[in-house]
Amino acid sequence: MIRTIGITKQQQLLKDFPLEVIEQHEFEWYWVDFNCPTIEEESLLDTFFHFHPLAIEDCLLRLQRPKLDFYDDFHFFVIHRLNEETLAAEEVNIFTSHKYIVTFHKNPAPEIDKLQKMLENQSKNWERGTIYLTYQTIDKIVDSYFPLVYEIEDHLNVLEDELTYQSNVNAMKIVFEFRSDLLDLRRTILPMRDLLYRILNSYRFSLKKSERAYFGDIYDHLLKLTEMVESNRELTADMRDSYMAISSSRMNGIMMTLTIVSTIFIPLTFIAGVYGMNFDHMPELHGRYSYFIVLAIMIIIAILMLIIFKLKGWFKLFKP
Repeated sequence: MIRTIGITKQQQLLKDFPLEVIEQHEFEWYWVDFNCPTIEEESLLDTFFHFHPLAIEDCLLRLQRPKLDFYDDFHFFVIHRLNEETLAAEEVNIFTSHKYIVTFHKNPAPEIDKLQKMLENQSKNWERGTIYLTYQTIDKIVDSYFPLVYEIEDHLNVLEDELTYQSNVNAMKIVFEFRSDLLDLRRTILPMRDLLYRILNSYRFSLKKSERAYFGDIYDHLLKLTEMVESNRELTADMRDSYMAISSSRMNGIMMTLTIVSTIFIPLTFIAGVYGMNFDHMPELHGRYSYFIVLAIMIIIAILMLIIFKLKGWFKLFKP
């Protein structure tokens, strides 16, 4: 589907006009949006707009890294939006010049839908031209990153409390899933940050002082997002280390328990083994109280060993 908006020199907005009539109107500038285009509509990038073949190839063939390319009569942007469900990067392409802006995206882009509605309702932005509209497009897409990062951060804060005092295997599984999501976010946000740095420092993409402030604001947002993603990745690493430490401590406690039980039963087993050899000439075998005496000795040995372990402080190593 192709959507069109044009601002005439009389500062009037025209909407949904055919591409063929663009030359008939005296537009100050116009915007053409290729929203999930068909193959026939894709061909208009070449047959109608006559964009450079390399730029068209970047639109059609594969997911490109966010970038800015300069051509003779237009600038070409590749930016990434994030799918809210899968966090997968989806490409949005922008062709811009002083006369027009053309956006191209094979997947739905709610940010562009909102921007079109804003443009229709706020006539004060019409006279700012295509550079301002390019800024708004990138800004809306970058702003859509924040809710995704905040949602992960909130979940991690809750999981951190669950892992503080106990080992929680299910919570740890979720932590690793969020760590994978943060990696996906990082793969999108860092290249977008580099793109904005290039926009601000490129002499070929000339910006007025006021326009530079707008793009600088997007760059600041991306710096904040980068810090948030890295901070949350460090949090997941700390949670992973805490989980391993807790698990190791619990395992040490279990081993300590088993060691104590085994150590206590070693002398008792020795005594029981001696008196289980079934020799006839063992004086204690026929004593009236021999059985009770041996049991008492075994109990005394077990108690003495527990007292010795306690005095040595071994039980302090096994506290939850």
